Amino acid sequence: MATATTLAKAADSTETSGYAARIEHVSKSFATPAGPQLVLDDITLDVAPGEFVTLLGASGCGKSTLLNLVAGLDKPSVGGIATDGRPALMFQEHALFPWLTAGKNIELALKLRGVAKADRRPRAEELLELVRLGGAYGKRVHELSGGMRQRVALARALAQESKLLLMDEPFAALDAITRDVLHDELTRIWRETEVSVLFVTHNVREAVRLAERVVLLSSRPGRIAREWTVDIPQPRRIEDTDVAELSVEITEQLRGEIRRHGQH
Repeated sequence: MATATTLAKAADSTETSGYAARIEHVSKSFATPAGPQLVLDDITLDVAPGEFVTLLGASGCGKSTLLNLVAGLDKPSVGGIATDGRPALMFQEHALFPWLTAGKNIELALKLRGVAKADRRPRAEELLELVRLGGAYGKRVHELSGGMRQRVALARALAQESKLLLMDEPFAALDAITRDVLHDELTRIWRETEVSVLFVTHNVREAVRLAERVVLLSSRPGRIAREWTVDIPQPRRIEDTDVAELSVEITEQLRGEIRRHGQH
């Protein structure tokens, strides 16, 4: 039976049966000198086992706030969130410990999960192979390129063996070619591991390139404006005609949301 981690008011009874994550009528406000500021308003969203969902929206729409709520780093003001076990979280910055090698960064995640010491290095090497960094176990962070660091960060996230991987614009700081390569790698790893992914981005083509479903958030406060099911076979390329056509449609919707909320 799945273990649900529920972040909600005590009266809530959000269940995860059949879902990697359930977000039910979630709102989030933050205190400001001018009074409470509503950032997210009545968000309801499910992520199915093995599903890849991208959250898309303009800067400041609450995408990262929602991801932090799902991760358990904060609690909703209203509503309930439940996940099938503890999610793994990957940030835009790799957040690797520079005094540890690539392998030891991964081993730390394994140690925190309770993996026996004798089993940590073999498992870390397996994960490095999975992200195509075989032989990089002993490399220090400063010896790795930006793309390689993100691969190690992905391997560390996978070391947690979570059923849900949360990714907050993990490729935004990379150059276009490296980002495209990592799109391919992430797609391959997602299909091999069957992990569920909730991926935050403001890049429309990235959202379409990766996801089975794209969820567009409006701005100020963030609400679900529209969803698209992406019925384009994988593997996809960011320059594919079908990807481009759907990206144009979503971009027009996004621009409409930005105009509606007065953003520039």
